Amino acid sequence: MKIFCIGRNYAAHAKELGNDVPDEPIIFMKPKSALLQAHTPFYYPEFTNELHYECELVLRISKNGKYIQEKHAGKYYNGITVGIDFTARDIQDELKSKGLPWEKAKAWDNSAVIGKWKDITPELNKKDINFSMYKNKELVQQGNTSNMLFNFDAIIANISNYFSLNIGDLVFTGTPAGVGECVVSDEFEGFIEDVSMFTLEVK
Repeated sequence: MKIFCIGRNYAAHAKELGNDVPDEPIIFMKPKSALLQAHTPFYYPEFTNELHYECELVLRISKNGKYIQEKHAGKYYNGITVGIDFTARDIQDELKSKGLPWEKAKAWDNSAVIGKWKDITPELNKKDINFSMYKNKELVQQGNTSNMLFNFDAIIANISNYFSLNIGDLVFTGTPAGVGECVVSDEFEGFIEDVSMFTLEVK
């Protein structure tokens, strides 16, 4: 199982971090060990002093494929949820300033959180999905797929040009504006529309 992540897929988020808006999807990966298993506590990692949350919609790959055409990409995923791409921002900033890879800031154990799955049906308008996240019961992030720079099918097609997609792979599709810092005892709840998909406490 592989975890693909798309960076800067919402223009407002790219701008809030002072990054350029990309002209093609920015792909990075997390290992299988990054996925927080169900019913497992999430602990604030010891190596960072600036842990940031990034709420994202996540796709579940349901069919093996490579070199997938965008017009056929919808056949390769069948589930959606909302999750958190946790980032050690201080480490990321240090590595980026040196021009170094930043897996240590993004791909550490348990850095990828996902909620329960919602099946993708023909009735679901994938171009108009609202999602949001609350921290300590206050809204901190909200997004809509209409604001994505690259939609689901474009992301799948692009990834498949470089990597084989396999059943069970996950695709984090990018975070909207509003990312921020969290501390021990913070509580998060993620939603698709008005349905709660996960709750999480930072321990």
